[in-house]
Amino acid sequence: MISFDENGFKKICDRLAKKDVALQNIIAAYGYPPVWSRKPSFETLIHIILEQQVSLASAKAALNKLKEKIGIITPKRLLLLSDEELKACYFSRQKIHYARCLAKEIMSGKLSVKNLQYLTDEQVREKLTAIKGIGNWTVDVFLMMVLHRTDLFPTGDIALINSMKHIKQLPAHTSKESIALLAEAWKPYRTVGAFLIWHAYIQRKNIKF
Repeated sequence: MISFDENGFKKICDRLAKKDVALQNIIAAYGYPPVWSRKPSFETLIHIILEQQVSLASAKAALNKLKEKIGIITPKRLLLLSDEELKACYFSRQKIHYARCLAKEIMSGKLSVKNLQYLTDEQVREKLTAIKGIGNWTVDVFLMMVLHRTDLFPTGDIALINSMKHIKQLPAHTSKESIALLAEAWKPYRTVGAFLIWHAYIQRKNIKF
C-alpha cells in the first residue's frame, strides 16, 4: 500500500526522467504535472463513473448539474431522484443504473469509501469491481488520484495510450500490451509516469477541465 504525496512527487518525477528520456522531455517542455488529487467520497466515485468514455469537460458538466440539483452529493439524495431528473443532469441510462448501484451499496453498509484507504490495491479492486458499472479503469483512477498508490498503469485509458504512442513515437497499431510492457520500466512508480504522460497529452491538446 505504498502511496505518494506532494512532498516527494517531483523527486519521483526526476528519478523517472533519469530512466526515460521521453519523460525527461515532457518535464523540459511542460514542467511537472499537477499532483491530481480527489477526496475519498461517494461524490468522487460518481465523478469517475461520469468520466467513463466521455470527455473530462462533459463529466464535470454532469457533476456540476447534479450539485445544482441536490447540493451535497450523497447516496440518499441521489436515490431520491427520478430517471428523468438524472437524465436532466446529463446521466445516460447506463450511468443512472451504475450510480444507483453504488449508492445502494453504500446505503446498505456494504461499502465504506473512506475505509478503502486501509486496503491493498487488490482488495480495493475486488471490493469496487463487485459493484455494477465499476470496472478496472474506474478502480485505477480511484487508486491513482484518490489514494495516490504509486504503481498503476491503466491500459483502458485511451488518452494515456494515445499519448504514449505520441511521446514514444510508436506506430498507431501498437497494442496496449506492448505499451504496458514499456511502462514496466517505471516500476514501482508507474502512476507517476502515467501522470507525466497525461500531463503531456493535456498540454499538447490544450484541454481545459
